[in-house]
Amino acid sequence: SVIITNMDGMEWKRTKYSKIVQQALKFAEKLAVKSSDCLVADSIGIQNYLLAKYKKSSTYIAYGSSVFENPHEDILATYQLEKDNFNMILARLEPENNIEMILDGISLSTDKTPIIVIGNHQTKFGEYLKAKFKNYPTIKFLGAIYNFEQLNNLRYFSNLYFHGHSVGGTNPSLLEAMAAKALIVAHNNKFNHAILQENAFYFFYAADVKRLIETVNRKENNQMVQNNFDTIIQEFNWNKINESYLRLFE
Repeated sequence: SVIITNMDGMEWKRTKYSKIVQQALKFAEKLAVKSSDCLVADSIGIQNYLLAKYKKSSTYIAYGSSVFENPHEDILATYQLEKDNFNMILARLEPENNIEMILDGISLSTDKTPIIVIGNHQTKFGEYLKAKFKNYPTIKFLGAIYNFEQLNNLRYFSNLYFHGHSVGGTNPSLLEAMAAKALIVAHNNKFNHAILQENAFYFFYAADVKRLIETVNRKENNQMVQNNFDTIIQEFNWNKINESYLRLFE
């Protein structure tokens, strides 16, 4: 038999896990790398990490997304939002997704554009965030939304889409935002750069977020949006990715 292992992130870096669990995950990663006949990395960053840390080569096959082409503006009324007049975050509410940093930047600004935070907030960290930003009416915690059609419409009609993920490989929600023609403001790290390249705005500090929400808007950056959409069609479509896996299995 042949063991093929897909490496899609560095789970041991996630701060939601205790030190003991982090060490166990790190050991599991090492075991998976050493015992596999073939490794698949879902991002160039993970591929470089495997080579640098374990001296193991891997096949790069990214995650994929389907394009979103049927927007319905009336869905915005469900959330009392207006087209191009709201910003958004869609993520698990965990420290490594830099949600607190993004909201810190929002709180530093006098900009009145509402920002919706989508993700389960009935957690310890979620309660902490809600308490910290309770006096900022532009910050709205909507909780988890599982209706994919609604999520795509929110992405499509948003002004800025903040992507704060920092420890994963090719993040599915990032590809979905690109496929839904969102204008992306991403955390400045190698994983996000590998996917977005020059077609996004980047932040590393709360001050960067403040500056961007005060100076950047969707209407003036349609080419970046279109470039990301084209990248999904050309590079991150499911047909191409499925074919890559079939070739690898063969």
